[in-house]
Amino acid sequence: MSRTSRMILIEKLIGENIVTSQEQLLGLIEKAGMQCTQATLSRDLRTMGISSGFDDRGGLRYMLRSRSDSGRSITPGHEQDAVTGMTWARGILLLRTQPGFAAAVAIKIDQASRYEIAGTVAGDDTIMLIPRDEISNEAVEACLEIIFKKNK
Repeated sequence: MSRTSRMILIEKLIGENIVTSQEQLLGLIEKAGMQCTQATLSRDLRTMGISSGFDDRGGLRYMLRSRSDSGRSITPGHEQDAVTGMTWARGILLLRTQPGFAAAVAIKIDQASRYEIAGTVAGDDTIMLIPRDEISNEAVEACLEIIFKKNK
Protein backbone atom coordinates (compact mmCIF):
# COMPACT_ATOMS: atom_id res chain seq x y z
CA MET A 1 0.00 0.00 0.00
CA SER A 2 1.01 3.59 -0.51
CA ARG A 3 2.33 5.98 2.12
CA THR A 4 -0.94 7.94 1.98
CA SER A 5 -2.99 4.78 2.59
CA ARG A 6 -0.73 3.87 5.52
CA MET A 7 -1.07 7.33 7.07
CA ILE A 8 -4.86 7.23 6.70
CA LEU A 9 -4.87 3.85 8.44
CA ILE A 10 -2.62 5.15 11.24
CA GLU A 11 -4.93 8.11 11.81
CA LYS A 12 -7.98 5.83 11.84
CA LEU A 13 -6.39 3.36 14.28
CA ILE A 14 -5.28 6.08 16.70
CA GLY A 15 -8.67 7.75 16.48
CA GLU A 16 -10.57 4.53 17.20
CA ASN A 17 -8.26 2.83 19.73
CA ILE A 18 -6.33 3.69 22.87
CA VAL A 19 -2.81 3.26 21.52
CA THR A 20 -0.05 3.55 24.11
CA SER A 21 3.03 2.42 22.18
CA GLN A 22 4.48 2.07 18.69
CA GLU A 23 4.63 -1.68 19.19
CA GLN A 24 0.88 -1.77 19.85
CA LEU A 25 0.25 0.42 16.81
CA LEU A 26 2.42 -1.83 14.62
CA GLY A 27 0.33 -4.78 15.77
CA LEU A 28 -2.89 -2.99 14.84
CA ILE A 29 -1.46 -2.06 11.43
CA GLU A 30 -0.47 -5.68 10.76
CA LYS A 31 -3.89 -6.88 11.99
CA ALA A 32 -5.43 -4.53 9.40
CA GLY A 33 -3.42 -6.34 6.72
CA MET A 34 -0.66 -3.81 6.09
CA GLN A 35 3.07 -4.29 6.63
CA CYS A 36 5.13 -1.50 8.19
CA THR A 37 8.54 -1.28 9.86
CA GLN A 38 9.23 0.48 13.18
CA ALA A 39 11.38 3.08 11.40
CA THR A 40 8.69 3.83 8.84
CA LEU A 41 6.06 4.14 11.56
CA SER A 42 8.27 6.54 13.54
CA ARG A 43 8.74 8.72 10.45
CA ASP A 44 5.02 8.67 9.70
CA LEU A 45 4.09 9.65 13.27
CA ARG A 46 6.59 12.52 13.17
CA THR A 47 5.34 13.69 9.76
CA MET A 48 1.72 13.54 10.90
CA GLY A 49 2.47 15.40 14.14
CA ILE A 50 1.18 12.54 16.26
CA SER A 51 2.74 12.23 19.70
CA SER A 52 1.95 10.95 23.17
CA GLY A 53 -0.35 12.96 25.36
CA PHE A 54 -2.64 12.54 28.34
CA ASP A 55 -6.17 11.26 27.86
CA ASP A 56 -9.10 12.36 30.03
CA ARG A 57 -8.15 9.80 32.72
CA GLY A 58 -4.53 10.92 32.95
CA GLY A 59 -3.12 7.96 31.00
CA LEU A 60 -0.54 8.34 28.24
CA ARG A 61 -1.60 7.53 24.70
CA TYR A 62 -1.03 8.62 21.11
CA MET A 63 -3.20 11.60 20.29
CA LEU A 64 -4.25 13.18 17.01
CA ARG A 65 -3.79 16.93 16.72
CA SER A 66 -7.05 18.74 17.13
CA ARG A 67 -7.62 22.18 15.69
CA SER A 68 -10.62 22.73 18.00
CA ASP A 69 -8.61 22.50 21.22
CA SER A 70 -7.15 26.00 20.98
CA GLY A 71 -8.85 28.59 23.15
CA ARG A 72 -10.06 26.01 25.64
CA SER A 73 -9.78 26.79 29.35
CA ILE A 74 -8.26 24.43 31.90
CA THR A 75 -9.80 23.97 35.31
CA PRO A 76 -7.51 23.60 38.34
CA GLY A 77 -6.70 19.97 38.98
CA HIS A 78 -7.01 19.08 35.30
CA GLU A 79 -3.79 20.60 33.98
CA GLN A 80 -3.04 17.45 31.97
CA ASP A 81 -5.90 18.45 29.65
CA ALA A 82 -3.64 21.20 28.29
CA VAL A 83 -0.89 18.76 27.22
CA THR A 84 -1.00 18.22 23.48
CA GLY A 85 2.17 16.19 22.92
CA MET A 86 5.37 14.75 24.32
CA THR A 87 8.75 14.18 22.68
CA TRP A 88 11.92 12.67 24.14
CA ALA A 89 15.20 14.25 22.98
CA ARG A 90 18.58 13.32 24.46
CA GLY A 91 17.13 12.30 27.81
CA ILE A 92 14.96 15.41 28.17
CA LEU A 93 11.19 15.31 27.81
CA LEU A 94 9.55 18.16 25.92
CA LEU A 95 5.88 18.56 26.78
CA ARG A 96 3.80 20.67 24.41
CA THR A 97 0.71 22.41 25.74
CA GLN A 98 -1.98 24.68 24.47
CA PRO A 99 -0.64 28.25 24.26
CA GLY A 100 -0.39 29.87 27.67
CA PHE A 101 -0.71 26.68 29.75
CA ALA A 102 2.87 25.45 30.07
CA ALA A 103 3.46 27.20 33.41
CA ALA A 104 0.34 25.67 35.00
CA VAL A 105 1.35 22.16 33.91
CA ALA A 106 4.97 22.67 35.03
CA ILE A 107 3.85 23.92 38.46
CA LYS A 108 1.68 20.80 38.86
CA ILE A 109 4.69 18.60 38.03
CA ASP A 110 7.08 20.54 40.29
CA GLN A 111 4.66 20.57 43.24
CA ALA A 112 4.44 16.76 43.14
CA SER A 113 8.11 16.72 44.30
CA ARG A 114 8.80 13.37 42.65
CA TYR A 115 12.35 12.05 42.94
CA GLU A 116 12.41 10.98 39.28
CA ILE A 117 12.11 14.58 38.08
CA ALA A 118 14.96 17.02 38.75
CA GLY A 119 12.90 19.97 37.52
CA THR A 120 11.04 21.72 34.75
CA VAL A 121 11.48 24.87 32.69
CA ALA A 122 8.31 26.31 31.16
CA GLY A 123 7.74 28.69 28.30
CA ASP A 124 4.38 29.67 26.84
CA ASP A 125 3.45 26.34 25.24
CA THR A 126 6.46 24.08 25.90
CA ILE A 127 7.93 22.52 29.03
CA MET A 128 11.40 21.05 29.28
CA LEU A 129 11.29 18.28 31.92
CA ILE A 130 14.68 17.14 33.17
CA PRO A 131 14.81 13.67 34.73
CA ARG A 132 17.42 12.75 37.32
CA ASP A 133 20.44 10.70 36.23
CA GLU A 134 19.80 7.00 35.66
CA ILE A 135 16.00 7.43 35.51
CA SER A 136 14.47 5.77 32.44
CA ASN A 137 12.04 7.42 30.06
CA GLU A 138 9.44 4.84 31.04
CA ALA A 139 9.87 5.68 34.75
CA VAL A 140 9.34 9.39 34.04
CA GLU A 141 6.23 8.68 31.98
CA ALA A 142 4.86 6.43 34.74
CA CYS A 143 5.61 9.19 37.24
CA LEU A 144 3.65 11.72 35.15
CA GLU A 145 0.71 9.33 34.99
CA ILE A 146 0.74 9.14 38.79
CA ILE A 147 0.95 12.92 39.15
CA PHE A 148 -1.98 13.55 36.84
CA LYS A 149 -4.17 10.65 38.01
CA LYS A 150 -4.26 11.95 41.59
CA ASN A 151 -7.10 14.31 40.69
CA LYS A 152 -9.20 11.80 38.78
